[in-house]
Amino acid sequence: MLKVALIDVGSNSIHMIIAEVQPDFSYKIIDRHKNVARLGDDTFKTGLLSPEAIGRGTEVMRSFTMLARNRGVTRIQAVATSAVREATNGGDLIEAVERETGVRIRVVTGLEEARLIYLGVRQSMDFGDRRALIADFGGGSVELVAGTRQELLCAASLKLGALRLNDLYLKGARSSKDGIEQVEAAIDGQLKTTLPRFKKIGLDEFVGSSGMVGNLAEVMHQHSTGRPLPQLNLARFSFKDIATVEKLLAGTPLARRSEIPGLDPARTDVLLPACMVLRKIMERLSIEELIVSDKGIRDGLLFDFMELHKEGIQAEGEIPNLRRREVIRLARKCQYEMVHTHHVAKLALQLFDQTKSLHKMGDQAREWLEFAAILHDIGFLINPRQHHKHSYYLIKNSDLAGFSGDEIELIGNIARYHRKATPEEEHRTLKNLDSDYRQTLLVLGGILRIANALDRSHFGVIRSIDCAITSKTLELALITSDDAALEIWAARKRSDLLEESLHRTIVLKTSVAQMPDV
Repeated sequence: MLKVALIDVGSNSIHMIIAEVQPDFSYKIIDRHKNVARLGDDTFKTGLLSPEAIGRGTEVMRSFTMLARNRGVTRIQAVATSAVREATNGGDLIEAVERETGVRIRVVTGLEEARLIYLGVRQSMDFGDRRALIADFGGGSVELVAGTRQELLCAASLKLGALRLNDLYLKGARSSKDGIEQVEAAIDGQLKTTLPRFKKIGLDEFVGSSGMVGNLAEVMHQHSTGRPLPQLNLARFSFKDIATVEKLLAGTPLARRSEIPGLDPARTDVLLPACMVLRKIMERLSIEELIVSDKGIRDGLLFDFMELHKEGIQAEGEIPNLRRREVIRLARKCQYEMVHTHHVAKLALQLFDQTKSLHKMGDQAREWLEFAAILHDIGFLINPRQHHKHSYYLIKNSDLAGFSGDEIELIGNIARYHRKATPEEEHRTLKNLDSDYRQTLLVLGGILRIANALDRSHFGVIRSIDCAITSKTLELALITSDDAALEIWAARKRSDLLEESLHRTIVLKTSVAQMPDV
C-alpha cells in the first residue's frame, strides 16, 4: 500500500492531505492538516515574501513533512501558488524548505492550478451531462474552470484572491466604504474581460471550492438556521444567502467580526473580499445557486499523481518489497529479457545455495546476487556491444530506493563482470567499491558468470544444477532438457573467476531430464 502526502503551499494557508493508494487506484484520505501561515501578507503590495513569512512557511513545511514521515509516507509532493509564484524572492522559501526538509516545492502556473482544482472537484460530485463552472477562492488568486465530467473546457486565473484584495484595497483605506468601493472596481475590471468566454459555453451549475468557500458556507448556514453545517460537500446556498452574509460582514467592524457565528478568526479580514468576488461572479452570470465542494487542489494533486504513476502503483501491489520492486522497475524500464534473466537468476541462486559451505555468505549476499542477475543485461538498452559496462552505468545512476551507495556499487560491479574480463585493480568501475566488498564481488561475480553462460542460448536448456564438493573440485551436475553443448562450452570459458574465489576446479557434467508422458 502506497502512502503519499500532497501539500498545497497557498497564499493564505498551507494544507496537507495524507492518502493511502491501493494497487486498484482506490484511495483513502487518512489525515488532513492545515496551518494559516499567511505567506501572502503584504506580498501582493511589496512583491516580496517577508522574512517572517519565509520563516513561518519553512516551519510549517518542516512540521508537515515530519508528520507525514511519521505516518509512513514514502512520497511527498508539494506545490506553491500565487504568493510564491509572484514574489521576486519566492526562490528563497523554496530553497529554505528543501534545505530543511528535502522536499522540493513545485511552483505551478495559474492555469495548472486551475487544472488541478478541476481534477479534484470532478471527483467529489457527479456532473452527469451538465457543464459546471468551478470557482476556487484562494488568498492570491481566484481560479475559474468550466468543464464536464469528461473534459476541461475553459480556465482562467484571476488576481482576485482575498488576501490580495485586502492588502491592496481594504488595509489602510481611508474608510471602510472607500476600501469596499476600490475592491468592487478591481473585481469588475477583471470579471468584465474574463467572464464572457465562460458565458458562451452555457453553464448548468456553479461550484465553489477552497477553505474560504467552506468557511463562508458555515457562516451562511449558521446565520440562516442557527446550527452548524452538518456536511460541507454538496451543500447548496442561494444568491440571496451570499448577498445577506456579505452585508453582515461589511456592516460588522473588523474588530468584532470574529463574533459572527461560524466565522474562522483567522479569516476575519479576508472573508469579506472573497464573498464580494463570489457575489459579483453570480451577478454577472445570472447564477442563482452555489454548490459547495470540499475538494480542491490537493485532491487534484492526488488524482494527477495516480495517473502519472500508474505503473509504479500497480507494481507496489504486485511486488510489496521496496528493494525488489525498485530492481524490477529498473529492469522493466530498460526492456529486459524477462524469461532469460529470471532463469539466470534461478541458476545463480541454486549455485549460491549449494556452495554455502565454501563461501559462507548469508541472505544479504544472496539478495545482492539475485538483483545483479536480474539487472545483468539491462545495458542492451544502450548498446549490445560492451553491454556489461552499460549495465553497470545504468545501475550506478538509477537512484535505486532502499539501497545504500555501497550496495548499488556492489550490485553494479557483479552485473558488470558477468562476461568478458574478470576484476582487475586498474578497472575504473572498481575505484568506488569498498575494499570490504572485494571478496564478495569475486564470489558473486563468479557465480553469475557461470549461471549466465549456462543459458547461453536463452532457451533454458539447463533446467537445474546439482553441486557436489570435494577437497579439490566443484562438480556441477547439469540437468538438461536438450543438447547443451553451447552452454557447456560457454560455462567452461566463464568458470575462471569462481574457481579462483572458491579454490576449486569446476567440473561440468550433464544428464537429460526425464520428460513427463503426454
